[in-house]
Amino acid sequence: MFSRFFINRPIFATVISIIIVIAGFMGIKGLPIEEYPSLTPPTVSVSATYSGADAQTIADSVASAIEDQINGVENMLYMQSTSSSAGTMNINVYFKIGSSSKQATIDVNNRVQAALSRLPQEVQNMGVTVRERSGSILQVVGFTNPNMDLIELYNYVNLNIADEIKRVSGIGDTVLIGNKEYSMRIWLKPDRLAHFKLTPSDVISQVKIQNSQYAAGKIGEQPSKGENPYVYSVVSEGRFKDPKQFGEILIKSEDGTVVKLKEVATVELGAASYASDAMLNGKPAVPLLLFLQNDANALATSEAVKAKLEELKKTYPVGLEHTIAYNPTEFITVSIEEVIKTFIEAMLLVLIVMYFFLKSFRATIIPMLAVPVSIIGTFGGLYVMGFSINLITLFALILAIGIVVDDAIIVIENVERILHEDKEISVKDATFKAMEEVQTPVISIVLVLCAVFVPVSFMEGFVGVIQKQFALTLVVSVCISGFVALTLTPALCAVMLKKQESKPFWIVQKFNDFFDFSTRLFTAGVAKILKHVIISFIVIGIMGFATYTLFQSVPKGLVPSEDKGALMAITSLPPSTNMLKTKEEVNSISNAILSNPNVEFTMGFAGYDMLASSLRENSAISFVKLKDWNERKGATDGADALVGQFNGMLWGSKNSMTFVVNVPPIMGLSMTGGFEMYLQNKSGKSYNEIEADAKKVTAAANARPELTGVRTTLETNYRQFKITVDKEKARLFGVSESEIFSTIAASFGSYYINDFNLAGKSYRVYARASDNFRNNPEDLRKIFVRSNDGGMVPLNSVATLTRSIGPDIVDRFNLFPSAKIMGDPKPGYTSGDAIRAIQEVVNDTLSSEDYAISWAGTAYQEVNSQGTGTVAFIFGMVFVFLILAAQYERWLIPLAVITAVPFAVFGSLLAVWIRGLTNDIYFEIGLLLLIGLAAKNAILIVEFAMQERESGKSIFESAVNAAKLRFRPIVMTSIAFTLGVFPMVISTGAGAASRHSLGTGVVGGMIASTTIAIFFVPMFYYLLETLNEKYWKKGAKKDEK
Repeated sequence: MFSRFFINRPIFATVISIIIVIAGFMGIKGLPIEEYPSLTPPTVSVSATYSGADAQTIADSVASAIEDQINGVENMLYMQSTSSSAGTMNINVYFKIGSSSKQATIDVNNRVQAALSRLPQEVQNMGVTVRERSGSILQVVGFTNPNMDLIELYNYVNLNIADEIKRVSGIGDTVLIGNKEYSMRIWLKPDRLAHFKLTPSDVISQVKIQNSQYAAGKIGEQPSKGENPYVYSVVSEGRFKDPKQFGEILIKSEDGTVVKLKEVATVELGAASYASDAMLNGKPAVPLLLFLQNDANALATSEAVKAKLEELKKTYPVGLEHTIAYNPTEFITVSIEEVIKTFIEAMLLVLIVMYFFLKSFRATIIPMLAVPVSIIGTFGGLYVMGFSINLITLFALILAIGIVVDDAIIVIENVERILHEDKEISVKDATFKAMEEVQTPVISIVLVLCAVFVPVSFMEGFVGVIQKQFALTLVVSVCISGFVALTLTPALCAVMLKKQESKPFWIVQKFNDFFDFSTRLFTAGVAKILKHVIISFIVIGIMGFATYTLFQSVPKGLVPSEDKGALMAITSLPPSTNMLKTKEEVNSISNAILSNPNVEFTMGFAGYDMLASSLRENSAISFVKLKDWNERKGATDGADALVGQFNGMLWGSKNSMTFVVNVPPIMGLSMTGGFEMYLQNKSGKSYNEIEADAKKVTAAANARPELTGVRTTLETNYRQFKITVDKEKARLFGVSESEIFSTIAASFGSYYINDFNLAGKSYRVYARASDNFRNNPEDLRKIFVRSNDGGMVPLNSVATLTRSIGPDIVDRFNLFPSAKIMGDPKPGYTSGDAIRAIQEVVNDTLSSEDYAISWAGTAYQEVNSQGTGTVAFIFGMVFVFLILAAQYERWLIPLAVITAVPFAVFGSLLAVWIRGLTNDIYFEIGLLLLIGLAAKNAILIVEFAMQERESGKSIFESAVNAAKLRFRPIVMTSIAFTLGVFPMVISTGAGAASRHSLGTGVVGGMIASTTIAIFFVPMFYYLLETLNEKYWKKGAKKDEK
């Protein structure tokens, strides 16, 4: 017998356990710490710039050409592109969870290269960039300095701080918001140009020629006759460095006079873009976004960044300060601390239960030694499997405490019972005898729990990742625990238990007397049930129906929304509003929010539309940082409550539409909580028509009780001017069409000429007309083009501007023009309800020939992972059945064990429904665990009933006796487990929502399976064994004949 060896060699058993613990501690040191395992699909973003072009033009000429090439790249889930009138185009390609982001980037890049030749020349000049997008923002750091203007501040941070932080290990990327890099701005004066008979094209071509780098070669280089003993490098002037040099560029006019650039333009060192600004508590700031590398330890990286900033602080110029405006790692730290607190509470509660049941301190010490070995050892397993310490694996460990203790309890309780019954036996022999009885059930419990969880770990996708980490963590701890229960626990029992213990405290004595009394009640109850089988079946039928009804009425969700200590405020002003107005509005919103005592500070970006993720002068986004969780204890101080208050406060604003949302529970999956959906137009409608349809959908959706804040990012009433060239007139004046458009581009747009060098970096040179020549449509007549005979023709005589309206940002999804629709579930409804509701609305309002629905972000994962929980559940049940059938060598008996599971499901659904929680990922994980736990209780009863039956008792007696014998350890382990999980049910603080969801279901199920199932399992055993014997006996008699 396996255990005998260890009972005889206790030191050997102890040494193995010590080695397991050491391995665990080594694992803890090497494991990364994060909030969730990587759940975000790898994303590759492709961006291009076409300055001066409008959204529709970019979508048609740039986005569609690149998308056609990318489409169908390996492992791609979907792609979405946004083209904006700010002259930018961004395509995001999303890949399967778990596929390599590096490989995806290479694949996309290869396909983009193939599309380059189809793009307009200006886009090719600016270049198309392909980069891996890191999902998770590690921090947002805001820099302020009253002594510098924003351009200086931006470039100081860019040169001296951002580059340093990029090198901190764990940082994937840093992004400075605002795009205010230095650039040489040549502000052209069209009236002066016309005076000298020059056009913008003349200026541009001369700047190109004179501001460039030439390689001039060497003097005296080999092969030579050697008359000159030295070699000299010839150095050319090279690129210009400052505005003065640019001002001296010579331009030759038609009549031969030479003009300097400074006579026809103002040259200054300015910013590359003036389209967005950021504020910290209303003061101008430069925000730096830090992204985490895909497999880095968030907490360690966050500390390293903090240290780096402190070190750089010593070199800051006077007045420069940094503030960490958004830091999700605070939430991780606090959640993990909370989980560890829960963990310790669980250990203590289990200890108390043990003492009450085992009546002696010596017996209580044994499981308290066995539990840490299994729990700490599990970290070693996590390290080997390449997992991390995250909320999922920590939850698994808390639940493991309860399971691990059970194994120890089963052994100790049995040794104690044998010592109690047989007064003559020695402690060592009692241990031998006890191990013979429980060795098989301990092994089958370990196998059953593994059988439930191992198939789950093969599941794909979003839910697969979560369930895999949860399941395998439990498998490792259960296996170690089973091993410890067969080695260390019996060895300790033989050494530490005594035959005669002193009397325990009277409370404990009273508790045990009461317990003996309830055992007698229970046994009588079981006997009753065995005699009234039909009534029992009616009761079970009613419960089955109740379970089904509950299953329908408990709402479904993906993950519960958490209080993460931060909110986002998304603002949009009427279309075509300029940046200055937007900034004023952001300031007033910021002041309104700051007046709430729960807010620490706000950081706003004006000119950026978070929802469409592109620049838009009439949009803004603000991050609101709430005070620490300890300072926000009240019911009205939670994140969700504050969202309601702020929305109520900002709703009435005349100037803008602002809504405040909670940050999403899983960063990187969606920008906001709620859903993202695209209406793909398949019938070739214009964006104006698509918008009208999308507006119908949002109006109908907002009328639904489940939905709130449904909106679309497609806006087609931005004011535009359409330019048309009168071809006949142009020919009459002898003006070429290309000359007309290049003049317009260099006057109204920012025309990129080439680069210049400054402080060791290269920056861009842009030409554009001075602002007083591009403020009104009438300014067209101040701008001239040159005709073939050298005369200057005002633009308005060959081209006309007509007013029109059109989209400012257009979206495409999987190659089709689309409208993006976003929304949130109303309080009291879940994301699952919201998705169902919006789907119904779209089906009712639009025809399926015109539109297809596509999901993105969290909604995509949720829609595609529906039903995976059920699959896992069924798989688990089947595997449990198969393993038990193999072990008992019977087909029917395992059914008696499986019958315990539905009772557990009933209990957990009831508990979740009473608390008003949702059927989400955590609840599904809990259900899986319950299969194992419910089956475990049943195994103990069935196993003993079979042992009794073999010793010659009747089936009825076997069933009743087994119930009587195992009642105590079952109740004991269940109470230990329930109390171990209980702190999760009542927890508060950061990350409490997910703990509630998991804890409530598990506790409810455990109580039901202990109080209800335990009565019915003996009955099922009795029926199945009777059936079994009748059938087999008949078969045997036939064979004899």
